[in-house]
Amino acid sequence: MKTKILLAAFGILYFSVSCKNDSKKKTPPNVIVIFIDDMGYADVGCFGATGYETPNIDKMANEGMLFSNFYAATGVCSASRASLLTGSYCDRISVRSAYGPGAKQGLNPNETTIAEMLKPLGYTTAIFGKWHLGDNKKFLPLQQGFDEYFGVPYSNDMWPVDYDGIAIKNKKNPINLRKKNYPPLPLIEGNKKIKEIWTLEEQGQLTTMYTEKAVNFIKKNKENPFFMYLPHSMVHVPIAVSDKFKGKSEQGLFGDVVMEIDWSVGEIMKTLKENGIDNNTLVIFTSDNGPWLNYGNHAGSTGLFREGKGTVWEGGHRVPCVMRWPEKIATAKTIDKLASTIDILPTIAEITGAKLPKNKIDGISFLPILNGENVTTRDEFWCYYGGGLRAIRKGDWKLYFPQEYRSYVGVEPGKDGFPGPYAKGIIDEIVLYNLKDDISETTDVSNQYPEIVEQLKKIGQQARKELGDKITKVKGEEVRPPGIVSE
Repeated sequence: MKTKILLAAFGILYFSVSCKNDSKKKTPPNVIVIFIDDMGYADVGCFGATGYETPNIDKMANEGMLFSNFYAATGVCSASRASLLTGSYCDRISVRSAYGPGAKQGLNPNETTIAEMLKPLGYTTAIFGKWHLGDNKKFLPLQQGFDEYFGVPYSNDMWPVDYDGIAIKNKKNPINLRKKNYPPLPLIEGNKKIKEIWTLEEQGQLTTMYTEKAVNFIKKNKENPFFMYLPHSMVHVPIAVSDKFKGKSEQGLFGDVVMEIDWSVGEIMKTLKENGIDNNTLVIFTSDNGPWLNYGNHAGSTGLFREGKGTVWEGGHRVPCVMRWPEKIATAKTIDKLASTIDILPTIAEITGAKLPKNKIDGISFLPILNGENVTTRDEFWCYYGGGLRAIRKGDWKLYFPQEYRSYVGVEPGKDGFPGPYAKGIIDEIVLYNLKDDISETTDVSNQYPEIVEQLKKIGQQARKELGDKITKVKGEEVRPPGIVSE
């Protein structure tokens, strides 16, 4: 009898432990996306930055994967963010520019964001930082799947303050007429404005405030799965930094700002470890587009890549990207496979078992790459900017269509927060570059490879058929409308 009781007790104990172990195995992973504003490819230590150090981001790369061939969806703020959150080309969802205060459009609530995709699985969701997908209440994060929101609704230069940090309410400067008519920069919590930001010193507190909110969110939700989106306002101009990092770098204010971003990453990582959820959290660090080069020493670097923000040249599209997920993905590994921010949503869906959005998306899961498989998940990318199909990337080839574009070549950049002018770039005829041999896009090889040109032109025709092209005045058949503010 005693033996039976002991065996029964052992069976109960074994079942209990087994259930706990199964429960641990089935705990959905947490996901954190850290999205930097206007950070260039060479603005992080492990991607070649000099004059300052980024030990926490570098440690992420050593403990995870560095993606050397990672594309932002496009070269402008709102469009890039919409693509990240929906897994779609910006022209498919009709978000093509940067929304200002009081914009009459925004991310259509009918689109499914990463946050909305994860909610049915029991995820708690939050965003701390820059939204920039419409400041009307109907477009704000709490109406787009997020449980918490703290941050600014658009770019931090969209305020009535001049480049010297002084309010321009009483100035008559035609150059800054647009800024003069802006309201003060609002800080929002939930759906309500809780503060107005008027000074650069106040902007210098944003990185710290976002980080503190993020750390507290992690602590509160360590027992349940969460998705946290941390889109920093920096390093978008006007750049500003808190006293704890002021004057810390050899590169001046820009270096100070990046060092504070790196500190923020370190705080996130430290909090994950302290709360025992480090191994079950995928952290993605990347940027929305390349640097705003005409701001000179207040802008970042593209390294060897051509041009910057506002273009689809490699300097505008290719951005730093690091992913870390202990015990799940390989460490200290550099991935040269093509991937993009539009691929983050389907990757998260495959990892968590979430259902993909009902609307068509363009992202492709790169989970096989995270799993260590030597495969190509994405071989093709349609390079849209401002409603125009600018280029097609396929493998190592990149073809540019005739166009006018913003250029930084041949003009003197600004300094200390003041912008320099743009030049006008012109492509008269189709040009082709082999990125494997010519990463700086200096030598047109279209005459040498006519068959490649024809292949990429056909892909361009398909892109125009689906998403349109304002340059050739083609209307796309599969374009969905943006959200509209009702009059």
